[in-house]
Amino acid sequence: MCGIVGYIGSRKAIPIVLNGLKNLEYRGYDSAGIAYRVNNKIEIKKEQGKLDNLVEKVNPDKETFTAIGHTRWATHGKPSVVNAHPHHVGKITLVHNGIIENYDEIKKMLNYATKGETDSEVLAAYINYLYQEEKDILKVLHQLQKNIKGSYALGIIVDNDDAIYCLRKDSPLIVGIGEKENFIASDVPAILDYTKNYYILDNGDYGKITKDEITIYHDGKEVKKEKLVFEFDIASAQKNNYEHFMLKEIHEQKEVLYNTLKSYEKSTLPDLNKYDGITIIGCGSAYYVGMCVKDALEKNLNIKVDVEIASEFRYKRVFFSKKHLVILISQSGETADTLASLMKAKTLGVDTLAIVNVVGSSIARETKDVLYIKAGVEKAVATTKAFTCQLLLLLMLISQDNKYKEFDNLINDVEMALSKEQDIKELAKKVYEHDDVFFLGRLGDYAMCLEGSLKLKEVSYIHSEAYAAGELKHGTISLIEEGTPVIAIITDKEIADKTVSNVKEVKARGAYTIVITNQDVPKDIADDLIKIDLEAVYLPIIVIIYLQILAYYVAVNRGCEIDKPRNLAKSVTVE
Repeated sequence: MCGIVGYIGSRKAIPIVLNGLKNLEYRGYDSAGIAYRVNNKIEIKKEQGKLDNLVEKVNPDKETFTAIGHTRWATHGKPSVVNAHPHHVGKITLVHNGIIENYDEIKKMLNYATKGETDSEVLAAYINYLYQEEKDILKVLHQLQKNIKGSYALGIIVDNDDAIYCLRKDSPLIVGIGEKENFIASDVPAILDYTKNYYILDNGDYGKITKDEITIYHDGKEVKKEKLVFEFDIASAQKNNYEHFMLKEIHEQKEVLYNTLKSYEKSTLPDLNKYDGITIIGCGSAYYVGMCVKDALEKNLNIKVDVEIASEFRYKRVFFSKKHLVILISQSGETADTLASLMKAKTLGVDTLAIVNVVGSSIARETKDVLYIKAGVEKAVATTKAFTCQLLLLLMLISQDNKYKEFDNLINDVEMALSKEQDIKELAKKVYEHDDVFFLGRLGDYAMCLEGSLKLKEVSYIHSEAYAAGELKHGTISLIEEGTPVIAIITDKEIADKTVSNVKEVKARGAYTIVITNQDVPKDIADDLIKIDLEAVYLPIIVIIYLQILAYYVAVNRGCEIDKPRNLAKSVTVE
């Protein structure tokens, strides 16, 4: 949520920062701004709306070699030029990702009259107030952490001081390492056109960045950081010949699932048999990953498995034995509620296991054990390849006793699913004009419905709901009208007949039905039938790929902003 980029070096700074913001626009896109130093004076340009609006107003050829930029996802204050970053107060100019929870108290203490509505402007005023007293920005950053509450990743430039300063707590921030140039950024894609080398800042780290030197401090003392190298090809962060990142990432699933599978084929994954209970925690699609494997885990391990929404788990009372495992799922490894849930689990003294995509992320560092998916950079806000890689790893945990022989045909079956793209594209033409879509399934099929429904509503803005099929007659069936699209998933042989009956109920009331199944179901229940001749443990991956393609083409037909849906951001680093 919000993208930060900073550059200091020997090249002109504005094009580099704008390019970095373009590569981070999936983190926020309701306004953008840039601040840069020209003849020892700070100039600021800000625009509401997409980054392109800012690009049109900024001269890239200005003789400036230090700049910070920001693309915003609003948390405090509506999208506007005055609320956009950077914020400048006194001698301080800053960009901020996060939320300052006690900003109102600080505002009253300073007796500061804000120009806009944001906590970030108040933070700039407070840093300027402290700087007037201390005259040393590093001392200010050390002191600041004791007095502000909330989350923050900060990029700061100070009048008459040719450096970039940074500070991090609970919002991601990295420092890119170049030759005679250095960077700060919210995420690695911002710097990949210039360097693959970077440091990750820990909570409480702050630093001074010049073109020749990077100095990081923690609690008043200089610290040495481990240099990391981005392991994927830079092309994974580029659109190539695809119209949208979402479509590109759907098609990349063949490659990234193969990479994830091969990465763990010869290694020993954690043994889940030693636990008497498991709780899987995530947000959004990561939560649905857990839902998709819950029944399979319970059947194979014969233990209770709970799946929890992170934002709920962190505040509820829980009762764990010492032989309990908490599995945390997050693409970014920085999801605020999931990170908070991890810290809660640690205080309870239970084992923790994270499944994340970003090496060295906060969740990866804090958990006892971590498994990395091999999805590469995922830039579309609606997850596709990260979801299926997370799902694959959990399914591999279940299938260890068979040494993963169950996955021998996975990649061929993924290729088969992707080859049906044109057929799914035709189905999308029958769905996109409707305002309501319903998904029906039971148990694991219901879990797949949840993810399919979320994907559709995220990118197409259609009102879409997933229902446990048996609940249909308890009220929801009143919403079915002539032509209402209903998508049913039927893959569980033991209860297939029950779901078939539910599909007949909506069909009798005029619904247009799409049935995705690997069972022999009556042909008359489906207006359109997607038959999958497959019984494999990884069947949910194949079904989800069909649903991803359907959501994508429904959104294309509706003319939606697919990679950057309204009101959404890729990495949710605030509550």
